[in-house]
Amino acid sequence: MLNKDSSVPLHIQLANLLRAQVARRELRPDDRLPSERELCQQYGISRITVRQALSDLVQEGLVYSSVGKGTYVAETAFQEDLQPLSSFTQDLERRGMRAASRVLEAAILPADNYWAEVFHVPRGAEIVRLHRLRLNGDVPIALQFSHLPHGLCPGLLQYDFTICSLYEVLRNEYQLRLARSDTILEAALATSWEAGLLGLSQPAALLVSKQTTILDSGAVIEVTRSAFNPERYKLHMDV
Repeated sequence: MLNKDSSVPLHIQLANLLRAQVARRELRPDDRLPSERELCQQYGISRITVRQALSDLVQEGLVYSSVGKGTYVAETAFQEDLQPLSSFTQDLERRGMRAASRVLEAAILPADNYWAEVFHVPRGAEIVRLHRLRLNGDVPIALQFSHLPHGLCPGLLQYDFTICSLYEVLRNEYQLRLARSDTILEAALATSWEAGLLGLSQPAALLVSKQTTILDSGAVIEVTRSAFNPERYKLHMDV
């Protein structure tokens, strides 16, 4: 639902919601979106707000309009981007942005029951925790919270992840073969801590992804939760 008390304009909230539905494949290429009237009734917003949201999505190439028929999901929505094994750095560079990172935490911790089950390691086994603020130049774009089993990448924290790509290090330094990843997308309200780091005024909406990356051996190598500022970064995914 839309938060009418949020500082994020309603048309941006609606556009973000529709983007998330496309990314989750709840809406697929050539699917017809609800009509303007239906969206107005569903979310209790004006037709002007709906038209502005749809116009933004049309300009992005995510949807297209057919006169007299409605608005549909574009095929290109799934052609360009869902590259889950592409690093954040590579993604920003493809968009002509200048990727940078600030490491907020880098630590080795004992696995609790949850991480032991996720990574199929004994309780107490070493887990890498890497928290980063991802930037376009000096502009904060996203917060990323990554966990990895240290046994598969021993000595990982010797690398400087303010400048190094995690995926490139895993591939090139550890010769790990990243086979696939599973991603879950959802909308969430930013905590005061998240809002402060991302330069948002509360209440603020975030687009959140949880990505689990799997090796060709079937072992889970990484779980990352990313919280994106939807006003500064559009999440695209290719499958």
